Parts: sequence; structure tokens; C-alpha cells
Amino acid sequence: MTDLTPTREQRTAALEGLGCKRKRVEDIRFTQGKGNYVDDLKLPGMLHGDFVRSPHAHARVKSINSEEALKVPGVLAVITAETLKTVNLAWMPTLAGDVQMVLADGKVLFQNQEVAFVVATDRYAADDGVSKVVVEYEPLPVIVDPFKSMAPDAPVLREDLAGKTAGAHGPRKHHNHIFEWTVGDKEITDAAFQKAEITIKELISYQRTHPSPLETCQCVCSFDKIKGELTIWGTFQAPHVIRTVVSLIAKLPEQKIHVISPDIGGGFGNKVGAYPGYICAAVASIVTGKPVKWVEDRIENLTATSFARDYHMTTEIAATKDGKVTGLRVHVLADHGAFDACADPSKWPAGFFNIVTGSYDFPVAHLTVDGVYSNKAPGGVAYRCSFRVTEAAYCIERAMDILAQKLGMDPAELRLKNFIRREQFPYHSALGWEYDSGDYHTAMRKMMETTDYTSLRKEQAEKREAFKRGDTREIMGLGVSFFTEIVGAGPSKNCDILGIAMFDSCEIRMHPTGAGIARMGTKSQGQGHETTWAQIIASEIGIPADNIMVEEGNTDTAPYGLGTYGSRSTPVAGAAIAMAARKIKAKAQMIAAYKLEVHEDDLEWDIDGFRVKGLPEKFMSMKDICWAAYNSVPPGMEPGLEAVSYYDPPNMTYPFGAYLCVMDIDVDTGVYKVRRFYALDDCGTRINPMIIEGQVHGGLTEAFAIAMGQEIRYDDGGNVVTGSFMDFFMPTAVETPHWETDFTVTPSPHHPIGAKGVGESPNVGGVPAFSNAVNDAFSFLGSTHIQMPHDYWRNWKAAKSLGVFAA
Repeated sequence: MTDLTPTREQRTAALEGLGCKRKRVEDIRFTQGKGNYVDDLKLPGMLHGDFVRSPHAHARVKSINSEEALKVPGVLAVITAETLKTVNLAWMPTLAGDVQMVLADGKVLFQNQEVAFVVATDRYAADDGVSKVVVEYEPLPVIVDPFKSMAPDAPVLREDLAGKTAGAHGPRKHHNHIFEWTVGDKEITDAAFQKAEITIKELISYQRTHPSPLETCQCVCSFDKIKGELTIWGTFQAPHVIRTVVSLIAKLPEQKIHVISPDIGGGFGNKVGAYPGYICAAVASIVTGKPVKWVEDRIENLTATSFARDYHMTTEIAATKDGKVTGLRVHVLADHGAFDACADPSKWPAGFFNIVTGSYDFPVAHLTVDGVYSNKAPGGVAYRCSFRVTEAAYCIERAMDILAQKLGMDPAELRLKNFIRREQFPYHSALGWEYDSGDYHTAMRKMMETTDYTSLRKEQAEKREAFKRGDTREIMGLGVSFFTEIVGAGPSKNCDILGIAMFDSCEIRMHPTGAGIARMGTKSQGQGHETTWAQIIASEIGIPADNIMVEEGNTDTAPYGLGTYGSRSTPVAGAAIAMAARKIKAKAQMIAAYKLEVHEDDLEWDIDGFRVKGLPEKFMSMKDICWAAYNSVPPGMEPGLEAVSYYDPPNMTYPFGAYLCVMDIDVDTGVYKVRRFYALDDCGTRINPMIIEGQVHGGLTEAFAIAMGQEIRYDDGGNVVTGSFMDFFMPTAVETPHWETDFTVTPSPHHPIGAKGVGESPNVGGVPAFSNAVNDAFSFLGSTHIQMPHDYWRNWKAAKSLGVFAA
């Protein structure tokens, strides 16, 4: 007779747990157009709000006249700063310890700043009302160049800070200065530079860009006057934080605020903070007693919501003649725009930029960051990165290439010479971090062997000779990038937002039939949490992933969590999920021991249940244990099978990777072609390889966009000249290169399942790979550093400046 008992392999496969290429369960609704987004929400009597926005980057508001707007059919109200002052809501706190105007209060500080909020019966009427509001402005001098922000004669931007010589992060040394942040030993670092045999120094700028998610920022606010309760549906990456912020701003009891994040069409850091639209919609609902919807358009999103980057990094490396680095010195001028609204942990005004030592064993380093105000939109969010880590990685990776060029060394060989060695982990960096684990040499050598790096360098040398002979007008660049990212914010010892520790959470409830529901404090915006979270639980407790429903985004049902951004979901929430599941498993073991009439120490776990040691026929499946949990638990034990975990990580996690970009550039047109892009990532334990590959593809596409064209650019008058997709580079399938992915696995020693996170890594490593490819291509012509973005026009200008383009 055929034995139909499933094998161990079949039982493991049935779970679809860790390591399984499980298909994304969320795609069932998305691919059928059944997603549930904020703008899909339609409530009875719902009103619509739209903003009057400033055409000026810096101007005094002399008057606001709304008489004609109120005559427009359907327009019900026009809210201004004066209206908000009556309820003490004219200004709101930022996550960075600053304050920000909700609506222009006396002056405007950037183009498209919110001046008034028009409430109407439909969006068209609101837009008509906006066009009828008359605002009288008195233009003022504009600052868009951060290097001019602290000039002696620079205009005062923040008049509300007059007389304040200190901010949230220490002393201010100019009226447009926000903070100075220093890390490292300056004296020892300066001494290393004095003794250095070789030094390099370069200004490396990372241009202002924007996350530009597919879905813009939006919300619906509904105030119940009878219950005194406010419900907010919104595009929030951190719903619980929004609930707390609204409670603090509006002085409403937090238990009477309900925040719901439905499906979100991309976030990338853009939807972490609070925007004036949220406050104004809430106030309008409280005033009118009706639900109010606010949905921004694309131009508003690009010009007025949180930007990313705008870091100008003067970078110096000290080294020996044979290429061993001996010191690093970096000064950053950080343009924060009109308000300091960075979404960084409270104690880190420049985020985790002190990861700038990268993957290298710098014995000493010193970092200074100066934050300044300008007449640009506020923000400074972690656009597909972990709190300024992308800026840090770009800084050190460009600097290492510049050093290699000066030394006449191959960039890959210079990196291999200076990597932190595997036996040095856990490694304490010169700027204060403790790297958990890494095997950098293995990853770099795998990249070099897989791509046949030596042959590519030989081909490049031959093409350079052909170019010099006039046989070709194309130059070839190899962009090497090796990054270490710091993610998983974070440990309560050094990470909080508004005083709330950056833990995360999970609640698991198993039902009698062996199915369950898991709720988390995170919020997916495309990461596939409904798929991967169930896989963690499946491997931990032996219940198939298809039998676990994952729920996020509702503050009434989910345990308090700090949300999803900066690759913190897997390192923090993923750990909370594993720990909650282990609590379930521990109770299940006691129930199984009772039912099998043995001591719990006599049991061993076997894929999907417990087996008596030495008696394999005595087995109880997890599904049967779930049933027993509701009818026959041991005496003195509470019925049911559920657990909650709040996980405070002991350390960050440190994913890393080795990337190579092969690019050809026509010097007469500036047109480039990415011939090959290889990306090796090490994110520790791999939960779902297919989702990882999708994350890497998406992150590399954004890195490609940033390095090769994206920029929020201003003219001298503070006008945004790249405020739509006509001018702001958004790559399609036509422009996007083919991605070749690979991996190594170096688990995190302190994470319950060894995972490190991967969502941000390709953006962190991809940008310097592209930029290094362009700079490597031009290097033999005498160029040292060409600033991003590397679009056709700038490539042509670089060729022109080097005197090699055809007249």
C-alpha cells in the first residue's frame, strides 16, 4: 500500500514559510483594480478642500480677501491663519523639534506654500474658489543657495525665531542657522591628516530630489460632534504617530482619535510626517460637522511636500601611498528649506549620516553637519533610505573613487584593501556605530568574479586607446559601489520620535480551527507585508501562511507601532512578529504536553507540531493544539491562544552590498547607455526571495532616476522649475535598464530570525554605482568629480569642459 503520509519536505513546503517564493497575496486585489485607497472613500455629505498657494518664494502677506471666493456656488468657507489662531492651530510642531506654519502667518517662505484653505461641496467648486481668493504680497529677497544662507547680509527668513540663539539641537550661530552636529574626535583626526602621505578633498553634492510616490498625499477627516471623536483616513506610513501628533496639536484626547491607513500607493518617506492638509481638513470637519477630503495634485506634491537630500558634503580622506586609509573628515551643509521638518529620530538632527565611514576600517574620523534655512519647501525625508544613509553612502563611495584615481589604483582593489574584515565583527566604527555582522570581501569578490571585472577593465583600456586615436566617440565607465547601510530604527537607548521609543509591535490571535489573525504597528506601501509577515509566523508556529490574515493601518485594532520607513519593518516589526509567535509556541507546547501526557521538556518541535522525543508516533499538530486551546487546556491555564510582543531592538542591523554599473557615453551628445548593472545584496536571512528581488528592482530604478536626472531645481527667484513630470525625471520601462541581482547571506546575530532589511539598500548602493560609472568614464580625460544628476545635458557639458566634444 502506498504511504500517503506527507514527507518533511512536503510539510515544510505546505507552510510557505521563510525562504519560500510565495506570491504576493495583496496582488489579488491590486491587479483587479480592487485596492482601497483614500480617494476611493466617499462619505455622505463629504466636502472637499483645496489650497490657495503662494506664487512667491519669500514675501510678506499684506492681505487676504476671500469675499469673491465665498460667492462661488458650492464654496462654504475659506480658512486662513487668522482662523486657525482662534483654535491655536496656526503653527504645528515638526518631527525635528521645529515649528511650521499650517497656513501662511504674516509671510510665505517658499513657492507653493499653503496660504488659505477653501472648503466646498466638490473639488471643482473648491478650485474655482481658490482662483477667486485675492492675496496681496510684498516680495522679499530670496535665498535658494544654502552657501549664502549664513552670509552676513542674508535676509532673515524665520522671523518667528528672532532672538532665539538656540534650537532643539543646540546653539544657533546665525539667524538662518538651525543646528551644528558633530561626531568623532577632531583633534586626533586632524593629527592623522597632518601625518598623511596622501590626501584628497572634494565637494560632493547630493542634489535635492523628491520621493514622488504614485499616489499623492491625501486624507479624509470626519468629526463626530456627538461623540467628540475624530476619524482620519490618510496616506500615513506611521498611523499611530499621526494619531499622537494630532492629539498634541488639536488637544483632543487620543482615545477619541481614530486613524486609518488603507492601501497606500507608495510612500518612500514622503508620507511619514504631518502636512497642513491634514490639519486643515480636520479643522474644516470640526467647523462644518461634515467629512472633508483633501487630495493634492502632482505639482503640489513635488513642490510643497517633503523633499529628500540637498546635502553638500566637503569630504577629505587621508591615506598612505599604498592606499591604506588613515582618516576621514567631512563637513556637510544641509539645506532644510523653510522649516526643519526632517523625519529623523529626535536625537539625530542629521539622521544616521555618521555611517559615512561606510564599509571601511577608518581608524579615526570627524564629522560636522550644519543645517540651514532657505526659501525652499521643508522636509528632508528618508527617500528610500534610512535617515540620510543614502547621502552618507554616496559621499564615501565617490570619495573612495576619487582617492583611487589619485593613487592610480583600481577602485575595487582600493576597497578590498580597506574593508572591515569578517573577524572584526561586531565592529565599532570611528563615528560610534556597532556593526553587527558582515563579510565584505566575499561579497566584493563574488561581484568581481561574476561580472568578469578584470576583462571589463581590459575592454575599457582598449576603448580608451581607440578614443584617443579617434576611432570612437564613446567612452566606457565602470561604476563600483560597496555600501553598508544602517537600518532598523531603533533601539530605545538612542532612537525616539517625539519622545516615543522606536519599538514595534505584533499581536497574534489563533482561532480554534487553526487559522489566525496578526496585527502589526507597521504599514505597507507596497512592501508586501501581508505576504511576508504571514511567512514568518508560518515558520515559527507551523501554521500555513495562507491561514494567517495580516492586518495593518488601523490604530483602533493594531498595537502601537512606529510605522514603516527606513527599512525598519523587518529588523524591528519582523522581530516582534517572531517573538509574538514564539510566545504562542511556548503556550502551545504546554497544551501539547498536557494532551500527550508528558512533561513539556519531553517534547521537540517538528515543522508543524510537537513530537514526543523518542516516540515519533506521539505527535500533536499545531492545528489540533489551536482547537485544544479553546476546550481542554491544563488546569490553571487561561483558554485561548494569543500573544502580543513589543520589540525594542538591542542594536541596528547592517545590510550591505556590492554593485557594478557598466556604462557607455557618447561625448558628442551626452547620451548614455547602461550596458549592465549587477547588484549583490546581503540582507541576512531572506524571508521571500521573490519579494526581495522586486524590492531591489524598484530601489535600483529609483537610484537610476536620482543619479541620471531627478532634481527639484530652483531658479534664483525661488521658482521651482522641475515641478511636474514634464521636467522631473520619472523613468518608464523604456529608459529603465535590465537589473541583474545576486546575494550572499550573513545573518544578523541579534535579530530573532537573522534578517536585516533590504527595501532601501538598492537606492543606497545604486546611486553611487551610477555616478561612479559616469565619473570613471570621464576620469582618463582629466576629470576628478562631476556632480549629479548625470543627464544627457550635463554629460555633454562635462565633455565640453574637457574639450573633447565635436564642434
